[in-house]
Amino acid sequence: MECVSVGKKIKMQTSETMKLGAVITLAGGFMDAYSYICRGKVFANAQTGNLLLLGINLFERKWGLALSYCIPVVAFSMGIIITEAVQYLLEKKNAQKNVWLHWKQITLVLEILSLITVSFIPQSLNLLANSITSMACGMQVQSFRTIHGHTIATTMCIGNLRSGTESLCRFLQYKDVSLLRKTVLYYGINCYFVCGAILGHFFIKVIQEKAILICSFILFIAFLLMFIDVKRARNNQHE
Repeated sequence: MECVSVGKKIKMQTSETMKLGAVITLAGGFMDAYSYICRGKVFANAQTGNLLLLGINLFERKWGLALSYCIPVVAFSMGIIITEAVQYLLEKKNAQKNVWLHWKQITLVLEILSLITVSFIPQSLNLLANSITSMACGMQVQSFRTIHGHTIATTMCIGNLRSGTESLCRFLQYKDVSLLRKTVLYYGINCYFVCGAILGHFFIKVIQEKAILICSFILFIAFLLMFIDVKRARNNQHE
């Protein structure tokens, strides 16, 4: 748990522990599997493919298809904007009234509610479902970006793979154990992402569109973990 001094007050920051990162990353893998398997073979988490197909369809003047790839990108960006707005407003309120609530808890609730909404959207509206999922991913990407001070991604793997492999190469060069721990962290997070995808595939086979409710439950576990960490930090502060 990180604490930041503000005058004579101590403002609690949400912990950036491996356990919280693992749970959040499970949800990230689950969401990607859900959007691909259950919602028309679209990756709602990473927007690279959508931007690529947007460009291709713009060149071919397929305006309808281009729009279908543009909307999830805009929704993902909206998720980031919402997160920034929540962070600004809540941190400002905390500084003024000493409210013991972290902005990440609010964005996590919004993400959970977004995914619950997706569970009620029929297959005929997959574009809407994927756009809302992309917005939720945007909120998660912006809210949960570090574990133990290391930048990580909880909804995609390429950055983690690059960082983990770089750390492994440097460990082999310099024999620094901290670099090996960093390698294990990044590769471990990717393993949790894969486990989330496997879990998502299982529940999609069982309950189809409603499977995203399981992802909401996983995020709710993360929500509870964050409250436990805040309570523990308060107790430490009072000792």
